[in-house]
Amino acid sequence: MARPEPTGPHGVGERDPVRRPGADEPTMQALKSAQTRARLIDATIRVLVRSGYSRTTTPQVAIEAGLSRGAMLHHFDNGVSLIKATIMHLHERRLRAFRRAAERSALDHGAMVRTYWKQIQKPAFIAFHELAVAARTSPDLAAVLMPLQVEFRERFNQLAVQLYPEWQASPEKFALAMAISQATMEGMAINLLTGAMDAGLVEPVLEALETQLHALRPQDQAA
Repeated sequence: MARPEPTGPHGVGERDPVRRPGADEPTMQALKSAQTRARLIDATIRVLVRSGYSRTTTPQVAIEAGLSRGAMLHHFDNGVSLIKATIMHLHERRLRAFRRAAERSALDHGAMVRTYWKQIQKPAFIAFHELAVAARTSPDLAAVLMPLQVEFRERFNQLAVQLYPEWQASPEKFALAMAISQATMEGMAINLLTGAMDAGLVEPVLEALETQLHALRPQDQAA
C-alpha cells in the first residue's frame, strides 16, 4: 500500500461527498458514489481475508470489485485511504453488532456472549485481525490503525454503559468484564484460526466466561 497523502477534510486522501448545494438529501451521484465506496471496502475485506495484508494491493481490490483502477482512484486516492475507510467500516459494523446483541439480550449476559461469539466468526473479524497484526511491523498502517482503535474503544465503552446502565455504579468491574470478554472470545477465535485450540473447548470456555461475568455484575443485578 502507498504512503499517506495530504489529509483532506474527510480523511486521508478521501474525496468529498457530492451534494446538491443547499439540499439536505444526497444527490443520486452521491448515493452512487457511496455504493461504489461500499463495494470497494467489501472487496478490500475479501482480499484481506483471502490474501493477507502484504498481498492486498489496490489493483487487486479493483479487480475484486469489478472496477477499473482509475474508477477506484476516483473514490480513494491511494491504498492508505482505502485501508483507513475499511478500518472505520469494520469498527462501525462491530458497534452496530454490539448494539443489536445488547438490545436483544437485555440483561441476559449469556445471550450477549453467544451473540458476540457468532459475530467474530465472520470474515470481518479475520480482516481486522489481519490489519492489527500487520500494523506491528508497518509504521504507515500503525499510524492509521492506532488512533482509530482508541476512538473505537472510547465509543464502544460509551455505548456499553448506555446499554448496560446497571454497571454504572461499578465502573472498575465493568471495565474488567469488558476486557475479559473481548480478550477471551477474540483470543479463542484467533487460536481456532491458527489451530492452537481444540474446537471442543469452545463451549466450556464460553460457559466459564458467562459464569465469570455473572459473578462480576453488581450484586443487586446479579440475582
